[in-house]
Amino acid sequence: MNLSVNKLTFALLTEERDCYETIFRQSLSFKNQFTVKTSYPCTLHAVECTQLQTVTTIMLKNIYLLFVSLIICTGCTTKQSDYTFGVKPDTKEDASVAAVKLIGQLQARKDTAHMTISIPKGRYDFYPDSAFTREYYISNHDQDNPKKVGFALENLQNITLDGQGSEFVFHGRMIPFAILKGQNITLKNFSIDFEIPALRQLNILEVNPGKDELLAEIYPGGNYRIDAEKLVLLGEGYEVTPQGSMAFRPDKRLTYIRRDVSFNPESVSEASPNILRIKGWDQTKLTAPDERYVLRSWKRPTPGIFISECTNTVLENVNVHYAEGMGLLAQMSEDITLDRFSVCLKGEDDPRFFTTQADATHFSACKGVIVSKNGLYEGMADDAINVHGTYLRITRRVNDNTLQARYMHPQAWGFKWGEPGDSVQFVESEKMERVGNHINTIKAIKAIDKPTEFGAKEFEITFAAPLPQSISEAGKFGIENLAWTPEVIFSDNIIRNNRARGALFSTPRRVICENNLFDHTHGTAILLCGDCNGWYETGACKEVVIRNNRFINALTATYQFTNAVISIYPEIPNLKDQQQFFHSGIVIENNTFETFDRPLVYAKSTDGLIFRNNTVTYNTEFEPFHWNKHPFFFERVSNVLIENNRFENGWDAEKDIRTEHSAEDAVTVK
Repeated sequence: MNLSVNKLTFALLTEERDCYETIFRQSLSFKNQFTVKTSYPCTLHAVECTQLQTVTTIMLKNIYLLFVSLIICTGCTTKQSDYTFGVKPDTKEDASVAAVKLIGQLQARKDTAHMTISIPKGRYDFYPDSAFTREYYISNHDQDNPKKVGFALENLQNITLDGQGSEFVFHGRMIPFAILKGQNITLKNFSIDFEIPALRQLNILEVNPGKDELLAEIYPGGNYRIDAEKLVLLGEGYEVTPQGSMAFRPDKRLTYIRRDVSFNPESVSEASPNILRIKGWDQTKLTAPDERYVLRSWKRPTPGIFISECTNTVLENVNVHYAEGMGLLAQMSEDITLDRFSVCLKGEDDPRFFTTQADATHFSACKGVIVSKNGLYEGMADDAINVHGTYLRITRRVNDNTLQARYMHPQAWGFKWGEPGDSVQFVESEKMERVGNHINTIKAIKAIDKPTEFGAKEFEITFAAPLPQSISEAGKFGIENLAWTPEVIFSDNIIRNNRARGALFSTPRRVICENNLFDHTHGTAILLCGDCNGWYETGACKEVVIRNNRFINALTATYQFTNAVISIYPEIPNLKDQQQFFHSGIVIENNTFETFDRPLVYAKSTDGLIFRNNTVTYNTEFEPFHWNKHPFFFERVSNVLIENNRFENGWDAEKDIRTEHSAEDAVTVK
């Protein structure tokens, strides 16, 4: 409780706030002295006597009356909340029915005060048949519809859902949580998992190189069949034929050099239940007992948590143990906070080595501030965080103020792209540079292949000012929405033992990446990207601070855009003709690099890069293998400063810096 002479501000958390408020306002006439913030259910924190001594005589009298009121209030009858989760935990009873009922009640309520729904701790099972059925278009996922949803939190405001340590276990293919057009929604204190994951792993038991075969136990057991010597994984209501795999060491780190291992053996047979004999696989001679291969497809049907067109969303102490898509996907939303949100295993003894089929967290066309802190991200089949917008490709110039443009990537379409008043800029795709200094404003936008933006791929956009004559379908041009770009704070997280990359940032607003541990990311630890030719993910970074992080043996394999531990790599087909720089304003300072190999920083088309006060040490956990033999490799850069760093084995600027397509004075060493 905060006290002052003029105002007493406190948080009163009670199921029956009206009981308190009536007595409070009738008994006390200090309306101008007190601000009451109600939120429920909870308890009232006592006022310390030492604090009261600092208050004036009038305030002491008011405090006395307040306590009298509270004593009276304790005698009031507290009603049972109408908003309860009407299913018993730990019974495997279908909790989807209870979720549908609860959300219906919340949507019908007229009270807009903040409410907390507390679910008794336990395990709850959610089945698709009685769940919500929805048509959603989710960025960077398969656009298959309809989708089954456990909690469809739509058009709600001022709600906290507290699982109190519960396990939410889902069956079939479902989106566990969807939050759409919500305001001030908080999810906290629960975990998400699936009874039967689409991903499975092979625990290697025996290897016989002479016979070109191995024995492996499939985990989790059961739920598979063999068709014509091919392995088919059986989910609840679906099937998956694995096409690839991730190779793990027994210590749950991905195997050195071996990336995106195909799963295409000549034959699979059953030696005994859950024990498979695998013949003619190109991994046999590379494999040792106790290694694991996580079998996967490339499908991304559903994320664990989906957030769309929301404001002020908070996820606190939430663990996603498995999802067939992203752990969390947020699009067209403002101000998102993740605190102790994790995509993680169930502890050190978890027999699983995997978590999600794709990124742990992914933010597409958001704004405000994205905060991700105190999280653990491990075992994913892709990045820990990816923040970007989406370029539309111009398909037709209608007139001097109007263009037609469309979504291009097959997993990114169907959702709102922009609205009147948004500022945009135009990018020439081959050179990845802005068309002059032209920034325009959307006057009107409408879908042209659907009645509304919902499910649309193509739009007609009218701008407030005339367009440059060069912009038309005759060239390759993209449109970037500058309004839907967020600031990012990514701090105090652990990223470890995942495929591909660690953290990806593509936003022109400020990015702070600090105090994180990047521990054996299989590819690049941090990537600053940008692409209007393949993924169509915007945009150019203008202010990025990477500080006080620890990097341990990142880059044990190579993937797309993985030229160094920190890779600044916009995709630019025609770099030699580029006149502008894409990225700028990047500071890398006070970090520790513990590495077995040479490449530290790669940068392309970057103006303004500082690498200072960093410490670099070397180890022998792996043999150096990367094609890039230079700690610093720069392509078309300007204003690069390297100063005051400590290299354990020393370094030679002339040998250790490679520069191409840049001025002679582009790099300064101090």
